[in-house]
Amino acid sequence: MKKLLFLMLAPLAVATYAQNDAKAQVPKGTYVSYGDAISPDGAMSIAEFEKAAANVDSMSVKVKGEIIESCTKKGCWMTVKMSDGSPMMVRFRDYGFFVPKQGLEGKEVVMQGRARKEVTGVNMLRHYAEDAGKSQEEITAITEPEIGWKFEADGVLIKE
Repeated sequence: MKKLLFLMLAPLAVATYAQNDAKAQVPKGTYVSYGDAISPDGAMSIAEFEKAAANVDSMSVKVKGEIIESCTKKGCWMTVKMSDGSPMMVRFRDYGFFVPKQGLEGKEVVMQGRARKEVTGVNMLRHYAEDAGKSQEEITAITEPEIGWKFEADGVLIKE
């Protein structure tokens, strides 16, 4: 029985190792893709996005920006820097893919999906702060909801 279990799990272990090893060897300056396959062509800058979205509450768009941080627990979200330095929360459609949990700070990202203005409540803001590894003092200091752009990405490219 142990041999059968080993034979069933061995290919999965090899595939996982090969996938992680392949991403570790990506040449600098190239993109690593997560989620739906997209290209960087036609992506607008954050400033262009803000200008285009000035009079709407939501829009489908491809945007290029800079990553501030990602979820340190699962890689299930990241934040991207807006023109004023504030973060735009980026989540992934249907929880269908994840990004690396660390090492993304300052990297260029291209993401395609839907942006919309939303109110994020205190409990959710505290949850995100906890996922980001913030101190209890920083989490407790969150006492007001935030209104801002949220992005649901279908696909993401992260430049190595």
